[in-house]
Amino acid sequence: MSTRAGLDRDPSAVARMFDGVAARYDVTNTVLSFGRDRAWRRATREALTIGPGDVVLDIAAGTGVSTVELARTGATCLAADFSLGMLQAGRAKHAGVVPYLAADAMTLPLPDASVDAVVMSFGLRNVVEPDAALAEFARVTRPGGTLAICEFSTPTWGPFRRVYTDYLMRALPRVARAVSSNPDAYVYLAESIRSWPDQPALARRITAAGWRAVSWRDLTGGIVALHTAVR
Repeated sequence: MSTRAGLDRDPSAVARMFDGVAARYDVTNTVLSFGRDRAWRRATREALTIGPGDVVLDIAAGTGVSTVELARTGATCLAADFSLGMLQAGRAKHAGVVPYLAADAMTLPLPDASVDAVVMSFGLRNVVEPDAALAEFARVTRPGGTLAICEFSTPTWGPFRRVYTDYLMRALPRVARAVSSNPDAYVYLAESIRSWPDQPALARRITAAGWRAVSWRDLTGGIVALHTAVR
């Protein structure tokens, strides 16, 4: 589990990795992001035109913290993840608040055109075949429905980008050792962030998967990019 390539060849290894960090996943993310994770979740919710009567799939939802944020709109929001450990931690934390579903992003157990929006926050880069997942999201979304992908990206200012990369590869694993239940997993996560496509490249991949009107908004200087699209 020490290399990203090894995890990419074995989806079950990725699931086990997330099972291992589930216990302290949310608090670790808050510490590592200096509390910005809350603002990123809020921005994702505000980017969607959803409300009562809409059905939203939050895929790679982890413990469901992002799903609970989305549910503030009044929409029916489903927390889906392929890590059973994450789902168990979420049910314990948010019992009765949102429904949970075990699901793989590339083979969703949902009918065609069955949801009004699909949201994925910080999960697409962990999918073995991201393009297949984006196409699957299009399949389950009704025409005119929306997609929101909130994901780590490339800082837009060169000097800051260098500082950020140094933090990822050096400081992040050290901080994770102090607060995470599985610090070695964060070495993989740092590597996956560093190798992920930049904003325009991801936009092209979303378009190729069957989405239109693709755009993005940089958050926190481009550390995170919020891509949106229409089915």
